[in-house]
Amino acid sequence: MRVLSGTQPSGRLHIGNYFGAIRQYIRLQDDGNECFYFIPNYHALTSMTDSAELERITRHVATAYLALGADPDRSVLFCQSDVPEVTELCWILNCVCPVSLMDKATSYKDKVARGLPASVGLFDYPVLQAADILIYDSNLVPVGADQKQHIEIARDLAGKFNRRAGDDVLVLPEPYIVPEVAVVPGIDGQKMSKSYDNTLEIFATDKQTTKTCARIVTDSTPLDEPKDPEACNVFALLKLFADDDEIDAIAAQYRAGGFGYGQAKKRLAELMNAFFADARAKYAELDKHPDTVRDILADGGRKARRVAQDTMHRVRAACGILRHEP
Repeated sequence: MRVLSGTQPSGRLHIGNYFGAIRQYIRLQDDGNECFYFIPNYHALTSMTDSAELERITRHVATAYLALGADPDRSVLFCQSDVPEVTELCWILNCVCPVSLMDKATSYKDKVARGLPASVGLFDYPVLQAADILIYDSNLVPVGADQKQHIEIARDLAGKFNRRAGDDVLVLPEPYIVPEVAVVPGIDGQKMSKSYDNTLEIFATDKQTTKTCARIVTDSTPLDEPKDPEACNVFALLKLFADDDEIDAIAAQYRAGGFGYGQAKKRLAELMNAFFADARAKYAELDKHPDTVRDILADGGRKARRVAQDTMHRVRAACGILRHEP
């Protein structure tokens, strides 16, 4: 089964990225699937204007993937920009895409509401995303429930193209949604997101993690009084790291009173630092050898491009597009 997904280089990775996506990517790799994981740096141009920062975050995401368990011997890790055919397929899909389909895309409205410029690139984002998926003959695309619409758009565009071409040129992908993945709350209680500046970074130092955990918003219930663990952001985050026995014990302490939010925050920082200790050590080592990371991306890009070129041969033939190699 071929799996395709990616993480946009819009900022340093946080635990929402891990529990909501990357953990599942590693499991799919470990289960023997053929995994293509890419860094969509063309997509990042809709929101990032600092070229040096885009380069820096692209390297960070690649290094983070490797540190968290992506294995270049079992998964293809690459940059979107190393496969120029994807923008060619995007244009061809644009030619079968009704404007009404893009009008229905909720992500555009959401991003404009958050202050992003209403550019054509932002409006066309789902078509480029469809090209990313379809060009690798992807069978499964791991996404959160809130991203399912993008897979539906990719399937819709593939179907429209196939009907016009009179053949099954493009593979229709299926969404892979893990139902037990909950929305990870940020330190302010909203969904954890770089755009809300409320994240707990995976590759922060132990000291930085402890300091950020201390800033998690809680209510003003006094130390001695009972508290509802299910209404607490700290407890929601603790459930990501602690085992069932410890979660039950902490919940009982909440309800009994005499257990302060400061104690819960301290324990969260301890658990998070321990959980990511090995990944942080591997990240630090890889960060000393950027050429290693660059070589892995380059090799992944070559592998991904070979697949993309095979797809584009079929697509061009179906369209009647002539291409004369120099």
